[in-house]
Amino acid sequence: MTRRTATLAFAGAILVVLVAVAALLPVPYVVYSPGPMENALGDEVISVQGAETFETDGVLNLTTVGVTPADARLDLLSAMQAWVDPNRAIVPRDLVYGPDETTDEVREQNARYMQRSQDSAKAAALRQLGYDVPETVVIEMVVDDSPADGTLEPGDIVEEVDGEPVTTPQDVVNAVRAHEPGETVEVVVRRGGEPMTVTVDTVESDEGHAQVGAGVGVGFEFPVEIEVNISERIGGPSAGMVFALAIYDTMTPGAMLEGLRVAGTGEINGSGEVGAIGGIQQKIAAAADDDIELFLAPESNCDDVVGARNGDMQVVSIETLDDAIEAVEAAASGVTDELPSCPVS
Repeated sequence: MTRRTATLAFAGAILVVLVAVAALLPVPYVVYSPGPMENALGDEVISVQGAETFETDGVLNLTTVGVTPADARLDLLSAMQAWVDPNRAIVPRDLVYGPDETTDEVREQNARYMQRSQDSAKAAALRQLGYDVPETVVIEMVVDDSPADGTLEPGDIVEEVDGEPVTTPQDVVNAVRAHEPGETVEVVVRRGGEPMTVTVDTVESDEGHAQVGAGVGVGFEFPVEIEVNISERIGGPSAGMVFALAIYDTMTPGAMLEGLRVAGTGEINGSGEVGAIGGIQQKIAAAADDDIELFLAPESNCDDVVGARNGDMQVVSIETLDDAIEAVEAAASGVTDELPSCPVS
């Protein structure tokens, strides 16, 4: 071997090593992949006490997305493999996770979102059925080692702050911020149906406001007891619309789907309005692979649907729970030509 040949061989080997090292370096992205689905009309998923229920027939799948965990770092080679896979998507990491967010924190947050989505779904379905569902202000989370820790609890219904009734979460925020950090706040909550008064210290937030270390949100007083029993591995808010549809079908005479295979996604509020979610192309791909006939997508996600691999599955645009009900009933009757569809191509 000549010196020139040896030099070129050595340089080539170095290049291969550098490329291999570069391929394993972390990149600031995460991968969205099609996730598992679960039939919201499956056995004992929807449990109702205090109202009549009816037999259902068909499949109503909630759809999920697999995401690179917060504690994992995506390398360049894995990112390139995902980039050429039509069923996966590359998303900037900072659009999904905070800079120091951990997998445990994400799991806890997704569990809170899931609980909120279930409560909103119950409210939307019951209101669609004609029930009166009053709104409340509820403690959604308590920060560990904060003044509220051990005093307030998730699920507490907040009725008064410093002697003044509160009707919205912002009322509570304003009442607390009216204090100087270090002062105390008197809060009347209802816990387990019983009113109680607690006193909570305040501390200074990063913005200089008084805070107690608890998050508040909109809650509901349900006239009917409904439980949604779903796998703990599923979190986030995007199953709300499917839950509401399943509750409505369970509590109305006749099988609304009539054997139809339906899937969908969408966040829902207590008024039945359906909002956008992430990862819709991956959810559509998973549904198409499971021989789903009709996919319900939020109207505000329709632009994101373009290019999705839907096969023969119709992707219908919805804005409300009422739209979803009408779409399913039309499809079950074989009348789908007039349904508003999201353009897939």
